[in-house]
Amino acid sequence: MDHRTPSLPPKTALTRFSVAPLSTMTRRLADVASGRVSADLVITGARVLSTYSERIAPEREIWIVGGRIAAVKPAGAYRQVNGAPGQIYDAKGGIVAPGLVDPHIHIESSMITACAYAEAALLNGTTTIFCDSHEIGNVMDAAGIEMMLEDARHAPLSIFLTVPSTVPATSPELETAGGDLTPDKIAALFDRWPEAAALGEKMDFVPVTMGDERSHAILAAALERGKPVSGHIYGREFVAAYAASGVTDTHEAIDRDIADDLLDAGVWIFLRGGPPTTPWHSLPEAIKTITELSSSHKRICVCTDDRDADDLMMFGMDWVTREARRAGMSREQAWSMGSLHPATRFGMEGEIGGLGGGRRADVVLLNDGLEVQNTWYGGELVVESKKITPVLEEALSNRYRYPAQAYRTVHISKRPKLIPDLPTSTCDANVIRVALPGIVLFHDKVRLEPGKDWDTLLARNDLTFVSVIERHGRTAGVAHGLLKDFGLKSGAVASSVGHDSHNLIVSGTNEGDMQVALDAIIEVQGGVCVVDQGKVVAMVPLPIAGLLSDKRVTEVAEETRALKAAWDKAGCKIPYMGFNLIPLSVIPEIRITDKGLVLVPEMELVPLYEV
Repeated sequence: MDHRTPSLPPKTALTRFSVAPLSTMTRRLADVASGRVSADLVITGARVLSTYSERIAPEREIWIVGGRIAAVKPAGAYRQVNGAPGQIYDAKGGIVAPGLVDPHIHIESSMITACAYAEAALLNGTTTIFCDSHEIGNVMDAAGIEMMLEDARHAPLSIFLTVPSTVPATSPELETAGGDLTPDKIAALFDRWPEAAALGEKMDFVPVTMGDERSHAILAAALERGKPVSGHIYGREFVAAYAASGVTDTHEAIDRDIADDLLDAGVWIFLRGGPPTTPWHSLPEAIKTITELSSSHKRICVCTDDRDADDLMMFGMDWVTREARRAGMSREQAWSMGSLHPATRFGMEGEIGGLGGGRRADVVLLNDGLEVQNTWYGGELVVESKKITPVLEEALSNRYRYPAQAYRTVHISKRPKLIPDLPTSTCDANVIRVALPGIVLFHDKVRLEPGKDWDTLLARNDLTFVSVIERHGRTAGVAHGLLKDFGLKSGAVASSVGHDSHNLIVSGTNEGDMQVALDAIIEVQGGVCVVDQGKVVAMVPLPIAGLLSDKRVTEVAEETRALKAAWDKAGCKIPYMGFNLIPLSVIPEIRITDKGLVLVPEMELVPLYEV
């Protein structure tokens, strides 16, 4: 455990600590709300979206002091107070609403730091996030999580941690991770970091439901401290035991029926909205528990889960709320599901999620289509007319710098063999068949005959090589497999973001290009790349833990767009974020880790060839 002393950013910095605790401000807020003292800021001429009553009230204004809301008043009421407010902002009839609260995201999926993430989030009207940092935990153990918490404290965004619960995702027998978050380490993170708000998604749902001792000790570390437990589950048959184990939310409700089961079992549902081109757009089906089965929306939120830097700019939480509206919710319901409901789930509805007195002045200005025009964070105007303000630009220019060891996490001691040996007798190959959207992978068997070269076998069966290489400097293990229907026409693709142990994954049509891709990632200590004819044609370098760039979100978004264009041109039939999931050994039906092919949910290794 890295026993670093949690530190606070300078008082002059724009962070969540810029707003004083409510306990120290109640008299001042009461004075302003009563009209005895003028406000620092009045946003007037607005329609106010109340997430409490789910109504839009016309001709209102918001009085703000010390970064908190003192009152919501009739428009023009500030003129009756002795002394003018410090600032007046005319909303010109727009809709003023609370900032959005994302209840489940992984910052690392955006391939940027927490400070960089804040820029895109605020542009999209998101002012609070609950992040599960199990990616960096899998690479750097608790020390990596503490680095990200320091990063989060310096960000102009309210960032809370759901402490990673499943590191490694399965067991050392099935994969090699760089981290091992034991119950004691998880307990220490809760005790040392006040922003550790919940236990992160408990991905090993099969061991949980089977009563695995370690899994339940981790649950106990959170439950003993009164912390809620987040979940990750596939299969209606697991719901009862999962809920009985203390899990009270999940973002993995992929259809109407399991969403309905979970709600009745007392589990909050986070409807995951993702760009339709990614594996993460389950909202349209799961929301049918409301629109078709008449469930209440009171224990339902929306979330993003995973976004790369490019998609984060275009498909933020505001986009997800609009998706909920398109799926049948009212404007007021959709916005509440993206603000008050997540705040309530984590017991913070007295601080965020609504425009009531005493709450943080995390406020957005919307047009009638729920598109964000302005964002105020703690009463500071950080986005105006869809552009960041000088206040935010200054905050983003003073980002946290990760320690040197975070830039040295890819440890490959020797050049590995990247393709399997040709079969010497007729056999069945256990292959991984990919299909859109790319979350679930299918277990197929392909008959292979000896005496054929690899080019013939690959072309005849639409196969591509895939290998996973242990990169934490522990075993030097390499596993070989075959992908079916991946579609790669030539060359190779590779990534150091191989969920969740984040070993290196490389797929290709020939070993030469696969080696070029692997060497390129090792050289920059992490990244995602496309190689063709011996040359790197696109790459997103990720030098921090092999997961994160140290650039601004706009720069990484540009690199990601180029990568996706090269990825599509190469013929890959699932997006690169789906490719990164191929080693994720907790999602059906079959995966590949550095230890070999894993059957899920049996949690068993199987050989590549069976005679």
